[in-house]
Amino acid sequence: MQRAIEMSEKERGRGHVIRLVVERRLRQREAAERLGVSVRQVKRLVRVWRARGDAGLVSKQRGRVSPRRTQAETRIKIETLLREKYSDFGATFAAEKLAELENISVSHETVRQIQIKLNLWKPKSRKEKHNHPPRPRRPRFGELVQIDGSPHDWFEGRAPRCNLTVFIDDATSRLIALHFSPTETTKAYLTALKQYVLKHGTPLAFYSDRHGIFRVNAKDAVSGDGKTEFNRVTDRLKIEQICAHTPQAKGRVERANQTLQDRFIKEMRLRNISSIAEAEAFIPKYIEMWNKKFAKPSKDATDAHRPWTGSEKALDDALARREDRVLSKALTFRCDGTMYCVKTSGPGTALRGAKVTLYHFVNGTMEVHYKGGGGDRILPATAYKTYAVPSCVEDEKTLDARVEACIARLQPPFVATAFLAQPSARQGYG
Repeated sequence: MQRAIEMSEKERGRGHVIRLVVERRLRQREAAERLGVSVRQVKRLVRVWRARGDAGLVSKQRGRVSPRRTQAETRIKIETLLREKYSDFGATFAAEKLAELENISVSHETVRQIQIKLNLWKPKSRKEKHNHPPRPRRPRFGELVQIDGSPHDWFEGRAPRCNLTVFIDDATSRLIALHFSPTETTKAYLTALKQYVLKHGTPLAFYSDRHGIFRVNAKDAVSGDGKTEFNRVTDRLKIEQICAHTPQAKGRVERANQTLQDRFIKEMRLRNISSIAEAEAFIPKYIEMWNKKFAKPSKDATDAHRPWTGSEKALDDALARREDRVLSKALTFRCDGTMYCVKTSGPGTALRGAKVTLYHFVNGTMEVHYKGGGGDRILPATAYKTYAVPSCVEDEKTLDARVEACIARLQPPFVATAFLAQPSARQGYG
């Protein structure tokens, strides 16, 4: 009787069905269907019940120690490591690092149970679910690349907050490019784009949010061509630019940002990476680690990228921001609060009133291009005078960096020359 009291609900139900079979009130085939077992198994259960009663239906593993149970010494070591080294790691990531760095192989569920015991893990509150049907992946690598910027405290206070620009392929979830920058700017995206194009070629389309980098959001705009500088670059490279209506629409890059803010941060902590320069050096290895773990094979093995056949200088020209100017009689022009004078070997009278195009490169340099005489010439120019320029307009993603720069300038001792570095950034992409 004591054994029957220890029976589980499932075992009690099984005992009731077997008694009906023994009393011939239920056929063995019908009992097998109810219990979800074979007829042969029902016959075995009937024999056991007749020999031992309900006690024969109780699992013999009840109360026994599992042979796969983690040893006490190993469990103590895991608890110590979870407290001191992996206190904020998720169960799955902690289990991976225990195997990789500590040579301790345990399941992530074992780690989770230990974390619950140590009060290091609590389940997240469930939010109300909204219906966002998943969009099928594109079939080929390079057909659609999702791009986004993730401003975050990537170095956990060891360095200032910064932005990580993320390029991820829609078909395979492969990380294609990562780039750290102080803020999310057009320059940051174009720097990542240059690395991407030189390695893989040009994709067919980019999928982004509706940030002002990718879309002119002013409804009452009456001038201009309706394009941002990033749009003009993608037009030159023949890359289609698509903006998502909701964050869920570009879920792959949004989920990648969440994973990077969890795993990438901890990988850098384990390697004591505390600056953008060190992080940039680690990025190629981390991309390889990510793709090995998370990348999926594409439905179509064909690569949709178009190889870049031009030179690196030609790519720099395509990425450059362009402005038109008209030279004065003295062969001067003004740009971003600075006066420039064009140098010529002769009198230069032919260049008076000439139209020139300024190429602002991603690295901050500038070239003056003049299309005349049947070709495109680069004219040497020298800056000789500066003027005051209006303050930059900031958005919600760059405001924090602007305020932190202001605080740094006003911290004692006050350094007046700290502000002089600001105008130079406006000569290229801001």
